[in-house]
Amino acid sequence: MTLRVLAAGDNFVLSSLLKSAVLHEVPDAEVSTVDFPWPDVPFGKVAEVDEATGTEEEMISALRGHDVLVTQMGAVTERVLRECPDLKLVAVSRGGPINVNIPAATAAGVAVCYAPGRNATATAEMTIALMLAVLRRVPETHAHTANGEWRGDYYRYERCGLELEGTPVGLVGYGAIGSRVAKVLTAFGAEVLIYDPYADPSLPGLVHDLDDLLTRSRILTLHARVTEETEGLIGLRELSLLPRGSYVVNAARGALLDYSAVVEALHDGHLAGAAFDTYAVEPIPSGDALLSAPNVVMTPHIAGASKAVAEKAARIVAAEVGRFARGEELANCSNPEVRDVHRR
Repeated sequence: MTLRVLAAGDNFVLSSLLKSAVLHEVPDAEVSTVDFPWPDVPFGKVAEVDEATGTEEEMISALRGHDVLVTQMGAVTERVLRECPDLKLVAVSRGGPINVNIPAATAAGVAVCYAPGRNATATAEMTIALMLAVLRRVPETHAHTANGEWRGDYYRYERCGLELEGTPVGLVGYGAIGSRVAKVLTAFGAEVLIYDPYADPSLPGLVHDLDDLLTRSRILTLHARVTEETEGLIGLRELSLLPRGSYVVNAARGALLDYSAVVEALHDGHLAGAAFDTYAVEPIPSGDALLSAPNVVMTPHIAGASKAVAEKAARIVAAEVGRFARGEELANCSNPEVRDVHRR
């Protein structure tokens, strides 16, 4: 029987990328496409699922009659699952299937898989870019120079930043992204310190106490997942443990960090600078104190935005479709009990 697949793409993970990758894995599949407007239209909550795009009606209309859905942001709600009874697999081309109602999918016998690590390299590279940008004041000096101002005062000792070579850099989290950041920092000659309770105890540079890491780090960069233990992990007390004149970088999740504490530390000079790609509230509200804080580099949550990420994401979910078509175990399944039932 021909496998009927819907490739529900957007303006980042294109439907054409998804379709091409699926046909590479399952050449005889019947692949239809639909396109959603993210990121030109921000994602949001759709019924009971978060970080989704489009409407339930649009998804139902496109998905009916298909066995498999591959998507990045398409909303897979209880209603969508109920009205698309042929669906057997949802493959989400992102690090977690946030846009899928997992309990409803499990109850409906629909396996859900995802694409961990798709943006690890891109985010690690962006972390280093943010770090260098804030250390060497790249955005502000570019703005002056492009405006015709030749500002030699940035060569004054007190306005100069740090080099990475020889500088203690503390990493909170040593997963797919943190480990890549550590590798690049090592190549720069930085002194890499790591705090991660789940890391191999023999890992070079591992520090077993967060406070110890903070007191020893001139640059702090965050790479942990948001859990009950890590939400709000770095607040005013923790920032105060950093040596005066330190820097903070966060390209992970906004919930890890108290941004009001960062603003306070920047204004009183305890922090020399900060660089962020993620925030407590996104988009950043107009008038937020962070927008006027000194020596802050900010990007709009784009650390994972590279062509390679989109292409890799498509390949990862397409590989899951191939496994599904061949009756093999899925590599990254959120509800493996569904597939176990199907095998029996």
